[in-house]
Amino acid sequence: MQGFTQKIVQMMKNEKLFQSQGGPIILSQIENEYGPESGQLGAAGHAYTNWAAKMAVGLATGVPWVMCKQDDAPDPVINTCNGFYCDYFSPNKPYKPSLWTESWSGWFTEFGGPIYQRPVQDLAFAVARFVQKGGSLFNYYMYHGGTNFGRSAGGPFITTSYDYDAPIDEYGLIREPKYGHLKDLHKAIKQCEHALVSSDPTVTSLGTYEQAHVFSSKNGACAAFLANYHSNSAARVKFNNRNYDLPPWSISILPDCRTDVFNTARVSFQTSQIQMLPSNSRLLSWETYDEDVSSLAESSKITASGLLEQISTTRDTSDYLWYITSADISSSESFLRGRNKPSITVHSAGHAVHVFVNGQFSGSAFGTSEDRSCTFNGPVNLRAGTNKIALLSVAVGLPNVGFHFETWKAGITGVLLHGLDHGQKDLTWQKWSYQIGLKGEAMNLVSPNGVSSVDWVRDSLAVRSQSQLKWHKAYFNAPDGVEPLALDLSSMGKGQVWINGQSIGRYWMVYAKGACGSCNYAGTYRPAKCQLGCGQPTQRWYHVPRSWLKPTKNLIVVFEELGGNPWKIALVKRTIHTPAN
Repeated sequence: MQGFTQKIVQMMKNEKLFQSQGGPIILSQIENEYGPESGQLGAAGHAYTNWAAKMAVGLATGVPWVMCKQDDAPDPVINTCNGFYCDYFSPNKPYKPSLWTESWSGWFTEFGGPIYQRPVQDLAFAVARFVQKGGSLFNYYMYHGGTNFGRSAGGPFITTSYDYDAPIDEYGLIREPKYGHLKDLHKAIKQCEHALVSSDPTVTSLGTYEQAHVFSSKNGACAAFLANYHSNSAARVKFNNRNYDLPPWSISILPDCRTDVFNTARVSFQTSQIQMLPSNSRLLSWETYDEDVSSLAESSKITASGLLEQISTTRDTSDYLWYITSADISSSESFLRGRNKPSITVHSAGHAVHVFVNGQFSGSAFGTSEDRSCTFNGPVNLRAGTNKIALLSVAVGLPNVGFHFETWKAGITGVLLHGLDHGQKDLTWQKWSYQIGLKGEAMNLVSPNGVSSVDWVRDSLAVRSQSQLKWHKAYFNAPDGVEPLALDLSSMGKGQVWINGQSIGRYWMVYAKGACGSCNYAGTYRPAKCQLGCGQPTQRWYHVPRSWLKPTKNLIVVFEELGGNPWKIALVKRTIHTPAN
């Protein structure tokens, strides 16, 4: 870690990026939200915190170092706050400034869950409340939403979109009223600057739920923040012999202690109307290639007695790991003479599994963000003699937070056959072969060079021999205009998609479960409060950067695990219409 940190800091210094060198970087951070983990580790966690802080300070960036959510950050490192609110926060020494390094503008989305939104009235209220208490810096997470291209999504079941309900959306477009209202908030705070940096606030009560925070300087500058903390009652308060009306759960900012220039709950911006419009670009002549399920065992490089853990086997070179074994069935088994079919149970630690017996698809099972593990239970067609069982285990993102998350497992943990004459047959501890990744990945089918290494079949001719585990490809020209682009994948199931060899990310048309309903900005915000999209696919549209496209003959390659109709995939333009106020 020390070598890595030294290397990064040296790269920054070489480019003269720190403020001490005349550059734009005013703070450096070592570790992120390690505090909750370090607490569970006791003395060892505390010792590591001290080591990391000392090591970082020794790199002499010339700007302060911070640690987020780290109450025991040693001097001169500043401990900072991350969260929906930070007005309750004080640094661990009185001479350290109060810094809010992550003011959460929304919450991330998980496949199978709803879209979380955070009303801007509440976000502005949280920021004003922090500043009125003497906060020095607030930094939004996220201000510009992002996209988890490739397989980079942090955490199991995190979607490809990392839009985060941010003021600037994943596509780079302005989201109103969030953007404009926060801009007005910052303008109002800026007008108070001279008073804010001159004194600590004087706090006076204006009622049961109402307060005034007043900042004043020796040369007469005065700024006031008038707060109403009640979550459903408006209040009329008297301040400096004037009356002020405060909506519920709001703060008014008075840069001259008289004029109310901004209230966190009064929004003067119309909500952006987002549209996904058809582009003039057609995806032409889809062709298909079936992922090979029949010759898996012959090419296997790894064999073991028992079931291996997925991530330590694949080393994250692929989301996919094949588990392959065989089951010998005696010709005397009574199910062969028309009795009840036997069944198979496959236990998986996560995150999904597709079951194939004798090359035939038997079904799938999927975990969820609440419970990563899953179990497949279903009838199977077994025959006398040797039966080949191939299980495709699928990871959907790696863990990235939680105590000892390196020990969280993925992959198959147990396999049983039921309904045989001698009861159940446990295949868990027999010899298994393994194949890391898909044949199509190994042949680099996704790249413009590798795509020609196999014989593709015109999709209309491929009489849907198996709809699972199919590669699809087509070509398209870049659409006209400059609007951001997205793929509408609502006709597909689950898989990954590449354009000109670059991964757009994982897609999955799993439907959102949640508690969508009305959303009141007032009162303490938690992600469960304002949910959207229940009963719809969690993510239907997938961001395609225009910079990845050529004018003509762009290659799209889709790997589909479950089935779906690539002919209905559309390239759409994202536009935002904000009505005039």
